[in-house]
Amino acid sequence: MSITAAMVKELREKSGAGMMDCKTALTESGGDMEAAVDWLRTKGLAKAAKKAGRVAAEGLVGVAAEGNKAAVIELNSETDFVARNEGFQELVSKVAKVALGTDGSVEAVAAADVDGKPVSETITDAVATIGENMTLRRSAVLSASEGVVSTYIHGKVVEGLGKIGVLVALESSGDADKLNALGRQIAMHIAATSPLALNTDDLDPAVVERERTVFSEQARESGKPENIIEKMVEGRLRKFYEEVTLVKQAFVINPDQTVEQAVEALAKELGTEVKLSGFVRFALGEGIEKEEQDFAAEVAAATGQ
Repeated sequence: MSITAAMVKELREKSGAGMMDCKTALTESGGDMEAAVDWLRTKGLAKAAKKAGRVAAEGLVGVAAEGNKAAVIELNSETDFVARNEGFQELVSKVAKVALGTDGSVEAVAAADVDGKPVSETITDAVATIGENMTLRRSAVLSASEGVVSTYIHGKVVEGLGKIGVLVALESSGDADKLNALGRQIAMHIAATSPLALNTDDLDPAVVERERTVFSEQARESGKPENIIEKMVEGRLRKFYEEVTLVKQAFVINPDQTVEQAVEALAKELGTEVKLSGFVRFALGEGIEKEEQDFAAEVAAATGQ
């Protein structure tokens, strides 16, 4: 049977596999579309171990919320092209929703059930079908015993999926809609500023000590007495805290007040306590060393040119 370009295109859309693989699959299956899909899945599973060695730094961050609980996950792929694949997008959405029923650890999410099988197996199946390495890199769950957990997606691809995902927990017995409105604004602020911690107590002591050392060395170059140097260092540390801790940062929505002051203003308006109890920020691919790829060379190799 003659394999047409239209058949190859249809199989590529069904499977997400490469053009040459689709042509081979159709040839091997005598033009039977479903058999060709199965052939690709089988070959994909056989190659899954090789794919697992490839760097997956693209993909999507997904968020899901239910009641006063929300989850965020990062599912990586090798190329941004896959992030635009509807099948991949559906998978990320499903995994984010499944994460809501776990403690938020990657191990718990990977073992959770989605479509009748563990998330880890579903991802392996997707590797076979789509043809790229995929990794459930990280996940987190945030809840409020009383209050709201607001969510925000920056660089949104579709609802709940994008390049940066943020969760913000506000504990309060006040009006949920007003809490959620401020929570979303704070989440947008976090997406833009990427604070290191909620407050100074949550900062990594090693980070603080490193900054203190640098500030001390800088101050000593001034030649001033030790008691003056100490005051200079403390002043620079206070400035550092204002820059990297969420509650002390100038609020992007209203730079005339800090995030902490914005929360206090809402508490006054609602007539009840409001506590900013936690946040999570995932930015796609942060910290992953990406491989430099020569796609032109890969295409030439695949086509024998």
